[in-house]
Amino acid sequence: MKNIVLIGMPGAGKSTIGIILAKVLGYQFLDSDLLIQKQEKCLLKDIIETQGLEGFIAIENQVNCEIDADKTVIATGGSIIYGTEAMKHLREIGIVVYLKLNYETISNRLGNIKQRGVVFKAGQTLKSLYEERCPLYEKYAHVVVDGEDLSAEEFMDKIAEEVKRYSKGM
Repeated sequence: MKNIVLIGMPGAGKSTIGIILAKVLGYQFLDSDLLIQKQEKCLLKDIIETQGLEGFIAIENQVNCEIDADKTVIATGGSIIYGTEAMKHLREIGIVVYLKLNYETISNRLGNIKQRGVVFKAGQTLKSLYEERCPLYEKYAHVVVDGEDLSAEEFMDKIAEEVKRYSKGM
């Protein structure tokens, strides 16, 4: 089976669920935000501060375009969907899974969002960011998995099930 690429809003559980999913499937786990931090030698929030939004998105796009993995669960940053080339590459090397949660759940999970290195435009709220990104996650996903009211374990099981079903249909 190919790679499994997790996309979705910050707080959707891409990293948390990705690690468990990788263990259960016997896959490697890769967090693309950590690759960005390693390359740039600083935190995401500092990259956004020094390079600005466009600069960060360009770096995120470049780093994700260079991912060369096999049998790996890849957790991406929430803003990955702004990188057209990166999304094209990720769709070629894996099954892209959108971890879908409603706005209230995301909002409750995030707490201090600024510490997470979330890409906001000037004057943008979490709600407007959510509304802007959701259609893009839907557009790029091979599989959409709704995790509302599920535990991490149940969400992970549902993702594994949907990926298997999708793989059979390929």
